[in-house]
Amino acid sequence: MKRDHGGDLDTAIQQYGGTHADWIDLSTGINRQPYPVPAITPAAWTALPAASATAKLVATARTAYRTQGAVLPLAGAQAAIQSIPLLSKPGRAKIMSPTYNEHAAALRALGWQVEDAATAQATAGADLAVIVNPNNPDGRYHDPKSLLALLPKAGRLVVDESFADPYPELSLAPEAGREGLVVLRSFGKFYGLAGMRLGFALGCDADIAALSQVAGPWPVCGPALEIGAAALADTGWARTTIARLMSEIDRMDRMAGLAGWRVAGGTCLFRLYDTPNAEAARAKLATRHIWSRIFPYSDRWVRLGMPGTEAEWARLGAALLEA
Repeated sequence: MKRDHGGDLDTAIQQYGGTHADWIDLSTGINRQPYPVPAITPAAWTALPAASATAKLVATARTAYRTQGAVLPLAGAQAAIQSIPLLSKPGRAKIMSPTYNEHAAALRALGWQVEDAATAQATAGADLAVIVNPNNPDGRYHDPKSLLALLPKAGRLVVDESFADPYPELSLAPEAGREGLVVLRSFGKFYGLAGMRLGFALGCDADIAALSQVAGPWPVCGPALEIGAAALADTGWARTTIARLMSEIDRMDRMAGLAGWRVAGGTCLFRLYDTPNAEAARAKLATRHIWSRIFPYSDRWVRLGMPGTEAEWARLGAALLEA
């Protein structure tokens, strides 16, 4: 499986020119109005990450995610994805697909037999079931109760909630203490600070202890510990940001509709559109230095993240009219 991702601006520049500063990167679902980074203590840069700083972040994350389960900060949800296959011996994994391709790639790399499942219910019977909620790239979502019903039907249930911050009603984090359930959270997408590399694994004590052993003594850098704790505690910023993102969905869909694109799904952090020709649509936007995401399994789907400023919205609107 090709491990293709969004955010590959170097590829865009090689093909269409310009510099990083010239481009609007909408190929990811990263919030382009990021959390304002607070002042960082000098010790966060010069000393090894302190246990007390980790404990503060864990306590803040537990409150933010409304969980009583064990919480492990990691270098992004990606670090958890790569470690979870080590929690048990390789067996049969089922992944609700299409979805973020790193789940299948990480499992196959460690000897697992991986099968695609068209629905969440079809993951039943696996030694390891993976469901992304809401799903990337189509935004499919699942009621937490329906996912909990799968827990006794799989050896382990992994629910990737990387895009769930604006949808707390979807989260299984409050249940993350049940044996066999692992919930993943991404920090960088909603808070717009993907370069920090921060995410969380939530689960029962045994699973989180095992993941911690794999991660080692300092899985998260000192500045990320401080910024993460400050951001997760800032509930006012989160509420305002969710309201803004939700209000922009119709605006984005209307603009895409003027280009003849049809809504195929999405969330308030990204929108998925059905187009006559995905490669041609991406190329048209790229000539205006706007990078979008297409997928190897669809010749029609184009995914766009949300612009961050009015200038970006104006550039996208003009480019879509040409597309």
